[in-house]
Amino acid sequence: MASLYSSLKILTCKNKTCQQFLPLENPKRSANNCSLFSNKKGLILSSQAISTEFSADFPSLSAEIRAVDDQESARELHEIWPEIQGCNNWENLLDPMDPLLRREVIRYGEMAQACYDSFDFDPHSKYCGTCKYQGADFFERLGMGDRGYTVTRFLYATSNINLPNFFQKSKGISSIWSQHANWMGYVSVATDEEEIRRLGRRDIVVAWRGTVTYLEWIHDLKDILHPAYFRDDPSIKIESGFFELYTSKENSCKYSTYSAREQVLAELRRIIHRYRGENLSITVTGHSLGAALALLSAYDIAEMKLNVVEEDDTMIQKIPVTVFSFAGSRVGNLKFKERCDELGIKVLRVINVHDKVPMVPGIITNEKFQYQKYLEDAISFPWSYAHVGVELALDHSHSPFLKNNGDIRGAHNLEVHLHLLDGFHGKNKDFSLETKRDIALVNKSCDALKGDYGVPPFWWQDQHKGMTRSSDGRWALPERTCIEAHPPDTAHHFEQVIKFGRGL
Repeated sequence: MASLYSSLKILTCKNKTCQQFLPLENPKRSANNCSLFSNKKGLILSSQAISTEFSADFPSLSAEIRAVDDQESARELHEIWPEIQGCNNWENLLDPMDPLLRREVIRYGEMAQACYDSFDFDPHSKYCGTCKYQGADFFERLGMGDRGYTVTRFLYATSNINLPNFFQKSKGISSIWSQHANWMGYVSVATDEEEIRRLGRRDIVVAWRGTVTYLEWIHDLKDILHPAYFRDDPSIKIESGFFELYTSKENSCKYSTYSAREQVLAELRRIIHRYRGENLSITVTGHSLGAALALLSAYDIAEMKLNVVEEDDTMIQKIPVTVFSFAGSRVGNLKFKERCDELGIKVLRVINVHDKVPMVPGIITNEKFQYQKYLEDAISFPWSYAHVGVELALDHSHSPFLKNNGDIRGAHNLEVHLHLLDGFHGKNKDFSLETKRDIALVNKSCDALKGDYGVPPFWWQDQHKGMTRSSDGRWALPERTCIEAHPPDTAHHFEQVIKFGRGL
């Protein structure tokens, strides 16, 4: 395995406005001189951080499971990537769990987790609401420098909407970050040639941040459906809070002059045209509220035909759009679900059966209700919601490493979901960690691990909360380089998206 701190392969931006994503000088760093992972409540990153060894008392792979995994491991991802991305709706890949699929879903889950790990949610920080790292060294600072992807753009949303428990704002009057915007995630693209060969295509990833307040944001949902208006069909509706978060903008704030929708669509068009003629895929991922944004943006991408490449009015390529969703709620009504199916959007929803978030909204009327379609068609029932895609249901009570104390926050936690994925081999099969993913990661932002393992809860934090000591012995929070809000060609690319999507 390549070093966690291997240098990031950086995309060479033709547009000078992308300079904030160019590599910093001497980006390489070793585990010995990297302070990022030191002093995490006493935890340190060892050379075995990704592979925790367990004694014979812990579960190990059964002979039956190993036989299946050995047979599957002979396959290469570049040969079957369309199946892994859901071209056949993951038929025969979930039970038993396909090893390649497991690794890829965990990988995308870690890209969603990167949004949490890099977000400044400290209300006492003057940078609260921002990403702690520059795009150029984003993955490297998170120990993901060997992933072969490059961040091309950060995504922002206005906080001037009625979701108070989602947005984080500084309590200090000296805040230099906007009180009207929050960092929402990022767009990245595979740029390392070895990784592209492994994947079998050049992959474009959109990762959306969830909420650091966990379940509190659920109370903000209005449970009111709003027409999507992305096409001329008002019967396709989505939850109004999600719609507002995705489409709102604030002209008084330079980071919110474009909505999250305009930002992501413009950036995807730029990347797709840059790599026109190559084999591409679009993968959207997110956890919790970020999972809702992932599905909504994937629908928007397909509805606006952004994944359709034409030449002389003839379609020459349809880029597959896949969503890997973690602990996501319902997003829209049955018509929304049916339209996603028509557009060929592939969605794999990873849930924990003890988590309450995937059950809302739509407690009264949802996809399990026999007469849902009649209610929507006949009386336009305003509280009708339906999940989209294929569900992979996990159960944290099956893991011998986790507490089973009814903690709803632990049940919703993304790292818990990734841990459960690593140990899931199919229904009625023993829980056994396949990749030996470090169990300490479970407790990064929760208290889900049993106390026997000696891992402190909520251990993920910056050393000294980001404070550094100067040569004169004084401590201070270093200034961060200002990141450009939006490239000047954003408006142009979004206009082209609208023009092509509406056939103008």
